Amino acid sequence: MKKLMITLIVLSFATTVCAQGHKISYSVNGEEFEGYYISPQKKAPLVFMIHDWDGLTDYEIKRAQMLAEQGYAVFAADMFGKGIRPTSTADKKKLTGALYGDRARMRTLLEGAFTAAESQGGNITNAIAMGYCFGGTVVLEFARSGKDLKGFVTFHGGLTTPTGQDHAQTKGQLLILHGSADTSVTMDNFAGLAKELEQYQVKHEMITYSGAPHAFSVFGSDRYRKDADEKSWARFLGYLQETLH
Repeated sequence: MKKLMITLIVLSFATTVCAQGHKISYSVNGEEFEGYYISPQKKAPLVFMIHDWDGLTDYEIKRAQMLAEQGYAVFAADMFGKGIRPTSTADKKKLTGALYGDRARMRTLLEGAFTAAESQGGNITNAIAMGYCFGGTVVLEFARSGKDLKGFVTFHGGLTTPTGQDHAQTKGQLLILHGSADTSVTMDNFAGLAKELEQYQVKHEMITYSGAPHAFSVFGSDRYRKDADEKSWARFLGYLQETLH
């Protein structure tokens, strides 16, 4: 992997009940990105968050603030580039497809964002990574890269392992939160991941929610399912308490 060149600038902040959140401008090998960092206190356990295919939007910022209220620091990474927040399905498919087709670049961007999280004071020795939809796919890529984190969590994420990859180097415990009514990521994909994780003796917990489609946790969307969202969020918070200290 090429040496990462990272630069950062704090752009703005918004006050929450217990923490200040900041938009963070950073660069990876000369490309500009804009993440978001929030922490209730120094050395708070870190959640490294990856957005869905809309890019880093108010949804991820809201989730980050919810986690900060529970005592966690969050760095929400940007996988598309500063100012690139697609609204059309065609643009979303183009941006995600480019990264699906270039896993080396995906890993480079993850490492660059993780370096940015560390530079903001993120406690990278007491951290997990989590992601939504596309972000869940990216988080599993991070896990397969051998990143030494305490865990990896997906909410309705893509679960298929690319050809030529496996989970032999995966560290930490995986938590997979999935809707059994998801037609984009099927229960066959779910079962396939379970078999692979068992094959490589990766500790994991995989939960399905009946009637929950893809993107079941996205507030205000026609796919939102309150029951699945609340149950998966509660399990996630429990997982954080068990995994981080």
